[in-house]
Amino acid sequence: MSETQTQLPTDTWICASWQEYEEAIANLLNEKAKSYYYKGHMRLEMAPVSFAHGKDHVVIIFAVTLFAALKGIQATGLDTTTFRKTGVQDCQPDVAYYLRERAPTIPAGTGIVNLDRYPAPDLVIEIAKTSLLDDLGTKRSLYEELGVAEYWVVDVQNAQIIAYAMAEQGSKRIQESQVLPGLAMSILEEALRRSREIDQSEVGAWLLSQFQ
Repeated sequence: MSETQTQLPTDTWICASWQEYEEAIANLLNEKAKSYYYKGHMRLEMAPVSFAHGKDHVVIIFAVTLFAALKGIQATGLDTTTFRKTGVQDCQPDVAYYLRERAPTIPAGTGIVNLDRYPAPDLVIEIAKTSLLDDLGTKRSLYEELGVAEYWVVDVQNAQIIAYAMAEQGSKRIQESQVLPGLAMSILEEALRRSREIDQSEVGAWLLSQFQ
């Protein structure tokens, strides 16, 4: 790790210009890190991904994609992709989805998704183990301003999903998805709980029985 990297605090928001942020993430190219920029502050997340985080990540992606497929909803899912408004905002959510007519919005071969050119995703999901409070606070404000329609935070510790519908740069708690009507958070939470006790193929079979 370079001297520049070791001097930067991680897993917290620090004051930085866009140029300083670009220099910081350039030094992280070979590291497994996530980066965010919002209101003149940057956050670099260097914590290693835990086993529990990784499992819930897979279960959620499978569940959302399966639901969309069974209901005939066009969907393009993205895993830890960078969405950027240059000079203003930057984020790398764990999971994002473009749905229905927006599913083919981003052309194949795109690197960083330029939000000055393309719309924000319909659904953003953060898997939270050590970053729960930040995911519920500052990052939620960031996604509200970006124009994301719906935002879920998966609380790994408690197998809980805290979901928000977003409109007019605000948000409200929901128990059923509005961008994927009929998909209840309680079903996803039960899938997460089951994944603690049975393997993911069995969880997938159970989800299939619930969605059909």
